[in-house]
Amino acid sequence: MRVVTWNLWWRFGPWEQRQKAILAVLRELRPDVVGLQEVWSAGAENLAEWLAGELGLHWAWAPSPASERWQRRIGEPGVEVGNAVLSRWPVLDQAVLRLPAPEDLDDGRLAFHTRLAGPSYDIPFFTTHLTSSPTASGVRRQQVTALAEFVAAHRSGTDFPPVITGDFNAWPDSDEIRLFGGYKTAPAAPDQVFLDAWEYASPGAASATWDPANPYVRVAPPVRIDYIHVGPPGPSGLGHVRDVRRAGDGPVDGVWPSDHAAVVADLVSTRG
Repeated sequence: MRVVTWNLWWRFGPWEQRQKAILAVLRELRPDVVGLQEVWSAGAENLAEWLAGELGLHWAWAPSPASERWQRRIGEPGVEVGNAVLSRWPVLDQAVLRLPAPEDLDDGRLAFHTRLAGPSYDIPFFTTHLTSSPTASGVRRQQVTALAEFVAAHRSGTDFPPVITGDFNAWPDSDEIRLFGGYKTAPAAPDQVFLDAWEYASPGAASATWDPANPYVRVAPPVRIDYIHVGPPGPSGLGHVRDVRRAGDGPVDGVWPSDHAAVVADLVSTRG
């Protein structure tokens, strides 16, 4: 199963040209499941719906309850922002959690759950977008705790491990990433561990998903802030990470698709 996570930079920058570049990258990757953040919806148009139609995938969408805070940044009322899932398999169920944040930082960040009708097992799949303020590690710790509890409430009833994707806006060695993983410190939810898929990347592989080599990124050190986390493999070895890499990390016909690079992971069964 090929999993992708990608922050699509909403309606910032040359979004119409970027939309075509995003499609080109996803078409080349041929993913089975995609977790998307900063997806736009305007009237009858929705970026996730359009991508799903072009790629022949199912889709689900969770709008932010505070899109007006985003709209003020581009002066375009009526455009919503949210998380979305694209899937090769039908969406059986879905649920949304508004992540905790203080009033001054609360712009409607979400965790979005979809249960997918995989070919052999239901797949509990999640995508999220945490608060972005560089000084908000404490807020993100609260958010990953809520996220871990949300996963715990929706992961049962299948042998397939939960897959959690998203823009965590946090460095790999940060308190919030360690807390969510639960294997370098005490877990955010009791007895629940999530493995960072990048642990299986080739040594020396380019990992930064937020990189000033991208012209949309403000000056900052290159860092990986986008993640695919997987629960420990189930009884049949389901969910083992075979390969992980970044994608969408260069221009397509002269246009960079987003200010973030995507992360791609291939999950397999270790028992064939």
